[in-house]
Amino acid sequence: MTPRTPSPASASQASIAPQFVLCGIVWGSSFLFMKVALEGISPAQVVWGRLLLGGITLGVFVVLRREPLPRRLAVWGHMTVLAVSFCVVPFLLFSWAQQHVTSGLASIYNATTPIMTAIMAWLVFRVERLKIGQMIGILVGILGVMVIIAPWQGLDLSQSVLAQLTILGATACYGFSLAYMRRFTSNTGMSALVFSFLNIGIAAAVMLVLTPVLVLTPVHLDIWVIGSVVLLGCLGTGIAYIWNQNALRAWGPTRASTVTYITPVVGVLLGVVVLGEILTWNEPVGAV
Repeated sequence: MTPRTPSPASASQASIAPQFVLCGIVWGSSFLFMKVALEGISPAQVVWGRLLLGGITLGVFVVLRREPLPRRLAVWGHMTVLAVSFCVVPFLLFSWAQQHVTSGLASIYNATTPIMTAIMAWLVFRVERLKIGQMIGILVGILGVMVIIAPWQGLDLSQSVLAQLTILGATACYGFSLAYMRRFTSNTGMSALVFSFLNIGIAAAVMLVLTPVLVLTPVHLDIWVIGSVVLLGCLGTGIAYIWNQNALRAWGPTRASTVTYITPVVGVLLGVVVLGEILTWNEPVGAV
């Protein structure tokens, strides 16, 4: 009996899962990179560096593959919205917040992205319908967030409540952006590479414009700070975004956003092993 040759579509689908997992590992490591980078540069400088390096990395791939850029002005408009909502604003929020919380806790909060995405995709953009089980899941997720914040301890926490709420604001930006992609950019004809390049590249251009306002502050560079920014930019804000776009197109925004369930496992482990961070009981319980 002659074995059946997998179709191109099935082969393509089979490649999504490894990209999905690799993306989760890289993004989980990003919280460590941000924490180390913040020891020598400001939050805005971290964002400036990662976006500029990410844009250059993706731009090199676009040139090498001779990928055409979109010509419609509307597409550039939508990509500018996404550059701000998916990159500039949440990156700044995360970088600022990580001055006041551990990298492990930041990675745990990042796992609220699927909750935010489901709410935005259902309630705001109407691109997905939620079943009863999914609604219950959202409520359980919200309860988990409350367990992590631990309001019974009062507001005088060792890790700033404001910083924790800021991270939730960042994941809300991610949820908005993923649903926005599904609603307005799913039929633009752009490849995952070009989409990622425009997303990161336009965000880098925004940060370049903001350089005199946000970025011109003193720095204290060493090999660890420089290495962290390079890895955060070239890998975490460059190549990983192509993998994420491939998963998003194959699986849809809510399912693709569950990559953030991998990131806290990686982020917490690296925070404990590399940085010596300590978890309190409510953080892993809330994450579960």
